[in-house]
Amino acid sequence: MIEKLTPEQEALIPVYREKWRAIALSTERIDREKAAESVKVVYAAFGVEVPEIVFCDSPYAAFSEIFLDKFDQLIQKLEFPIISRLNKSSVSRIRKQEKVFQPLPELLGKQIDFFHEVMNSPIFQTIDTKILYNCLYLELDSNGWDYGHGLFYTHLQPELITKIYEKLHQPGTKLHNRIGKRLWFFLRKSLGSHIGNVYWKSWQPDKNATVASVYDFYFKVLNFDYDVKKFQHFQSLIIECGWIFGFEKVAIICDRPLHLRFDNQNRLHAEGEPAIEFTDGYSLYSSHGVTLPEKYGKIHPQQWQSQWLLTEENAELRRVLIQGIGYARICQELQAIELDNWQEYTLLKIDNNVDIEPIYLLKMTCPSTSFIHALRVPPSMNSAREAIRWVNWGVDSEEFGVQT
Repeated sequence: MIEKLTPEQEALIPVYREKWRAIALSTERIDREKAAESVKVVYAAFGVEVPEIVFCDSPYAAFSEIFLDKFDQLIQKLEFPIISRLNKSSVSRIRKQEKVFQPLPELLGKQIDFFHEVMNSPIFQTIDTKILYNCLYLELDSNGWDYGHGLFYTHLQPELITKIYEKLHQPGTKLHNRIGKRLWFFLRKSLGSHIGNVYWKSWQPDKNATVASVYDFYFKVLNFDYDVKKFQHFQSLIIECGWIFGFEKVAIICDRPLHLRFDNQNRLHAEGEPAIEFTDGYSLYSSHGVTLPEKYGKIHPQQWQSQWLLTEENAELRRVLIQGIGYARICQELQAIELDNWQEYTLLKIDNNVDIEPIYLLKMTCPSTSFIHALRVPPSMNSAREAIRWVNWGVDSEEFGVQT
């Protein structure tokens, strides 16, 4: 059993981390021939017949292929007389209504959980040194865009459900006027769960890059025995493919993002452009890890308007807008009220309903450059000096001047 790495082995950790980080964050187009071959080999290894292979430019296009493009088939599956009867039923039969949509029809056959299947394959079962694995995982974590997947899913799921809702209620569809509010409530709940299952069972190679780097290190540096061919198959799923949605009847292989943009803490971030962008135009805007709607994301923060704060209802988005616009510009554009002055400091209050609680600001004007700084202070502040004391960790303004 290995209890400690040698200095030579430790020196190779950053080499393997960077190798797999480059793979995880790759924005090169996939080679479709190689990607298809990788998926075919793995299907065969799972003992499953190789299905039709479909390529999509983005995970959103894949979800559209699974849900929206199969809409007519989904409708046919839902077209049973019970829907009409239940729509007129009493609240006491509400549970029965729920069962109508659980589970939703599996139009593409059973989904194959690639990660589960791969991790239970013989190439990974010979390694049982869990402590070493966990230590290596932490050391080799390539800081990909793991957390970005959560943002991606949070953004994608409601968009899909909205489009399905719009399709269901298009005049002329057989279910138009037949799915009332209660049935839609249960269908939406079931769709949300179904989309979530498809998402979590999809193969997301960038998420698995760290796992691959650990096993790569095990086999190549620590010389654990392994099945060379099977490990090559596992690696090829990560190196050659984007996201994979594997079903019995079809395997959908997505291309990689065209652009991935991060801040210095590896959070998805871009200013005036998407943080994630695919070739089909599907994109995600993000500010330091907070997903932005397109109306804000496509505009550079320097051009954001303070007036938006008056209508934005989401507290997290208001926080991002406040940080992006800056207190100095907000004070000027929203006509902050002066409450008190002391030397070059001014205590201000913004009366507009911008945030959860009133915004009190300590405005500071630089005597040499006239540049204005503004810091938010608690709304309990009654004077500029009290606010200065709060900013200076309880030290009074005159005392602070002597100390500095």
